[in-house]
Amino acid sequence: MIQKTILIVDDEQNMRDLLKIYLQRQGWAVIEASSGLEALDIISRETIHLVILDIMMPELNGWQVCERIRETSNIPILLLTARNTTKDKIHGLNLGADDYLTKPFEMEELVARVQAILRRASAQSMVTSEKISVDEITIDLASKQVKVNDNIVHLSHKEFELLLLLASNPYKLFSREVLLDRIWSIDFYGDFRTIDQHVKNIRYKFKKGGCSFNPIKTVWGFGYQLQRNCNHEEQHRS
Repeated sequence: MIQKTILIVDDEQNMRDLLKIYLQRQGWAVIEASSGLEALDIISRETIHLVILDIMMPELNGWQVCERIRETSNIPILLLTARNTTKDKIHGLNLGADDYLTKPFEMEELVARVQAILRRASAQSMVTSEKISVDEITIDLASKQVKVNDNIVHLSHKEFELLLLLASNPYKLFSREVLLDRIWSIDFYGDFRTIDQHVKNIRYKFKKGGCSFNPIKTVWGFGYQLQRNCNHEEQHRS
């Protein structure tokens, strides 16, 4: 089994030391970065399986680092912060973070969240070259690349997970509660605006990428489901 490498990004040496001790006890390799710029440099050179990212850092803060990572990579990101408002949590998740832990926290909880994130990432990586196609949309599970016709649509890690869940269960109706549980795990205490915002982002990106229909249908008062291009089906039958 390949040893997982975790990148700790925090400008406080004491916090990095403490995190490193607990993570190494689990058998994970640990790399440290004291700034956002250093973290981005490390990610460009090293194979990183998960990033633990503090938000409140000078120069390049955690929000900005998260956004920069998501421009090129789907590496799982766990945000750490003393800011505990729902608005801040939603902002971080909308930027593409996988989970959010508020300081102060118990180290056992952090380890449990890291384990959960790595399990989900490993389950996805076990998929080989399978592709899922829905009319103009193609999802490549191996490369995690999404295309509308021949145009690549860049989705965040969570947007990809959400689309994949819906596309893997065509026409199945998912409540917002189930989507929060399946995508953000049972430990995430968010609200439905998180799901709604991610669906809105996916729709916008597909439309911008040239998709001629809305692939995610809203079932008012309940949730969402994947839908096909009705116009395409009508043309096919005629």
